[in-house]
Amino acid sequence: MWVDFVKQYPILSAMIQFAVLGTVGELLGSAIRKGKFSLFSLKITLGKMLIWAILAVMIKYAFVGFTGFVHELVAHQMLPDLFLPFFISAFMNGLFGPIMILTHRALDNFLERKRNWKGIKGAILTLLWFWIPAHTVTFMLPSLWQITLAACWSVILGLILGFFNREKPQVKK
Repeated sequence: MWVDFVKQYPILSAMIQFAVLGTVGELLGSAIRKGKFSLFSLKITLGKMLIWAILAVMIKYAFVGFTGFVHELVAHQMLPDLFLPFFISAFMNGLFGPIMILTHRALDNFLERKRNWKGIKGAILTLLWFWIPAHTVTFMLPSLWQITLAACWSVILGLILGFFNREKPQVKK
């Protein structure tokens, strides 16, 4: 049933997957970072789900567009017909990734009514050490499953970032 839904409604299914899994990734990352689990307010949670749904549309179009772009480069003998998933991932994350990260942060800032650009360099660096390898694996799958895996990667990255950005416990004097 889900496969039929994804085939029939690729954009809507991408929005649902990212709205749920992207928000879960943020919640888990926040829990690990703070050392305790706490939910966002309902307003913030729904806002984050909407942001992830918007990002999902951008991501779905980027997946389709960059796949076609790389296949055209191969057809015109501008790239070797070798390990296409890596080339798709590298072009997508190199050209589209920074725009997506900046858009994500701008939307988060709008939702939370603040100007937080702290850590943006680190966020962009995730394109190199996380997203290019992760999406190389993603583009090895049939297109039907690519968005699902990409949404799952957002949970994995949330866990990784939460772990590496853990807050030190406050020492009481």
